[in-house]
Amino acid sequence: MGVGRRMGKKQGIPDALSEEHFANLKRKKGIPVDEPQSEARSSKKQRTIKKPTKSLKAKDEPAPKKSAKPTNGSKKGTAAVQTNGDKSKKPKAKQVPVPVDSDEEMDDEFDLDEIDGSDLDMEGQELGSDFLDSGSSVYDSDQEEAKREKFVFSDDEDDDEDREEKLTAANIEGLSRKLDMQLEEEAAENEAELREDALQTNIDGDKPEVFGDDEDELSKSKGLLAPDLQMLRTRITETIRVLEDFSNLAEEDRSRAEYTSQLLKDICAYYGYNEFLAEKLWNLFPPREAFAFFEANESARPLVIRTNTLRTHRRDLAQALINRGVTVEPVGKWSKVGLQVFDSNVPIGATPEYLAGHYILQAASSFLPVMALCPQEGERCLDMAAAPGGKTTHMAALMKNTGVIFANDPSKQRAKGLIGNIHRLGVRNTVVCNYDAREFPKVIGGFDRVLLDAPCTGTGVISKDPSVKTNRDEKDFMTLPHTQKQLILAAIDSVNHASKTGGYLVYSTCSCCVEENEQVVQYALSRRPNVRLVDTGLPFGKEGFTSYMGKEFHPSLKLTRRFYPHLYNVDGFFVAKFQKIAPTPPNAVRANGNAEKSAQSFAAETEVIDKTPITEDNDEQEDEFGGFDDEDDQDYILRAKRNAMRRRGLDPRALNYKGSKKEKDGKKGGKEVKEDKVGEKQEAAKVEKKTEKTEKKQEKESKEAKKEKKAGKK
Repeated sequence: MGVGRRMGKKQGIPDALSEEHFANLKRKKGIPVDEPQSEARSSKKQRTIKKPTKSLKAKDEPAPKKSAKPTNGSKKGTAAVQTNGDKSKKPKAKQVPVPVDSDEEMDDEFDLDEIDGSDLDMEGQELGSDFLDSGSSVYDSDQEEAKREKFVFSDDEDDDEDREEKLTAANIEGLSRKLDMQLEEEAAENEAELREDALQTNIDGDKPEVFGDDEDELSKSKGLLAPDLQMLRTRITETIRVLEDFSNLAEEDRSRAEYTSQLLKDICAYYGYNEFLAEKLWNLFPPREAFAFFEANESARPLVIRTNTLRTHRRDLAQALINRGVTVEPVGKWSKVGLQVFDSNVPIGATPEYLAGHYILQAASSFLPVMALCPQEGERCLDMAAAPGGKTTHMAALMKNTGVIFANDPSKQRAKGLIGNIHRLGVRNTVVCNYDAREFPKVIGGFDRVLLDAPCTGTGVISKDPSVKTNRDEKDFMTLPHTQKQLILAAIDSVNHASKTGGYLVYSTCSCCVEENEQVVQYALSRRPNVRLVDTGLPFGKEGFTSYMGKEFHPSLKLTRRFYPHLYNVDGFFVAKFQKIAPTPPNAVRANGNAEKSAQSFAAETEVIDKTPITEDNDEQEDEFGGFDDEDDQDYILRAKRNAMRRRGLDPRALNYKGSKKEKDGKKGGKEVKEDKVGEKQEAAKVEKKTEKTEKKQEKESKEAKKEKKAGKK
């Protein structure tokens, strides 16, 4: 015998013997079999022979025998066999399972030669000519199973062969393009489905439930658990999407104000702001940009150091820090002295280079005011709020330790840190002073350039000081802008308009609010018509507001620059640059808020002082002894004082302010002054009468003496 039919297959656990198996054995031995079993057997034959009857028709055709095995026909045949078998075995389907390999086991255990001829004839009569490949009357189920397996696996094999035939060197590029096109189409379809799903969630009843119960919101905001934070974030994003396309995505009977108020509540709960500050910052941006601004405030800005060019160069400093394990890169093309620190194995504030004054830790946004001021060598500059000294030392580095810098700070404690940085960085042209900056025009003036980094609410540096979220309220936004307005007027008065190289003032804050920036600049332009805004010269930044919440500002405010953390990855900052083109007018409001004399009174006073008639002086000089006039002398003294103040850069009208007080005091005691004058006139008249009497007596005596002399001679 040859190799068995099951040698190529794995041997497994044999299936349980069925009743049909025993019925076949009984038939071979001539033992009678029950009728239901024979019916089942006949039904099995009908089931297994159903397919060859169809293929017999294909045999009569002129085509070869082996060509009659199409895959489609095989599939149909197997399907028909299964349906017929199920119908015939409905009563015993549960009790008698029909294993697939039952016939194979029978053929392996018993040889076909042992079967009687009668049985073969009977089977041949029943089967007839249903066999395709041979004329024998023996039916072997293995052949059908082989055909089934061949038919089952022929589909995949044919497909693989077709694919192999398609993938050739000639058409591989085209096929790859087709695959790429299919992938792109699938990606586009997926995106379209996502968009449709997103739209459907906001349309036709599937709109996001933005509005909830107030009690639930309060409890969630107090708890602030992780699931609640996720819910708040998703609701914030959904509300922003609704506000961007309000006409299509908004719920019925809901206004934009309701969505905005709900969004502000969610922002306060998610980020920890108070309602007042959240609304003020929200009004500065569109909804999407405001969300990006709040997100940027949650992450820290990169660590930046400024190279001290008085001691080293940026390239040498970078190389020294890299050798110590510090990863640094230039902060950007806009700065030649900044280095951004990404990673460090040593503390940046304690390296030998730091202690030697080669660099200072300073935010990138703090470079901008000094870059806008651009001090020149040999100039006289003022830093009105200098501590801790980053901007002052930057100015000294740009001036190369020439000229003079007055570094003022009203706090003595902060001035100590200022002095320490000045010494460490090797600055030698700076004078440190401790004054209220609002008094500075009286202390000293006539500066070529003035830098005013005014104290502010700090809404641009929330990433450094998160306490701003809850500490700032409406009172701060009233008191601080008032102080800033006083400081900017004092700074303008301290600038020398006649400077050949300067005459500039830079006003900056680390705040993003309009009340501390554009409104203060607008106030300075309205109170000091002798200044104007000029270009800052900074290479980047967003233009300042010319209109905000119904308020209109001067068009030149476009020259100011705003810097945001979500746009430039720097702290929020505002920079404005002024140029003083004329002296301060006499009727201008002073830094302390008091107004000087009116323009008419000042004009009348200048006429009296500056246009005194020369004839009156000549008439007075015709006297023998010349005499002295205190009133005219006071005028000359005042003129000399004003000229001296102009040379020092001070406001000469300050003297008139003092004089106005004296005049007011004089008006109160006007009656007493008049009475004194009347008394003086009366006394002068008495003196004149006495002198006249004495002169008459002397004349009489002289005449009598002459008469006596003449009489004696005779």
